[in-house]
Amino acid sequence: MTTESYALVEIGRLLKTARIAQAMTQEQVADLAGISRPRYRDIETGSAAARATTLINIARALGLELMLIPHAMVPAVGALLRPYEDDDLPAFVSSPEGDSHG
Repeated sequence: MTTESYALVEIGRLLKTARIAQAMTQEQVADLAGISRPRYRDIETGSAAARATTLINIARALGLELMLIPHAMVPAVGALLRPYEDDDLPAFVSSPEGDSHG
């Protein structure tokens, strides 16, 4: 699987998880996002790419916000979102290899 294909599938998986958590149908999300249900289905399954504006509309329909994070900040953002039980751990590590919980 190419990096692009993997990214499309991962985005679709996240959208599907959010849709199910909101107890919404594909039709409902598509209507709120202003696209057809087949188009939304293709995005959710990762079989089609979407424009940034379409992804923003889908995210908002699901009560989400689409964010662009500078690549250098990804480890810090990931660490902030990762739950830890030990309060003595650093907020983030400079590389995943340095993370003994990961």
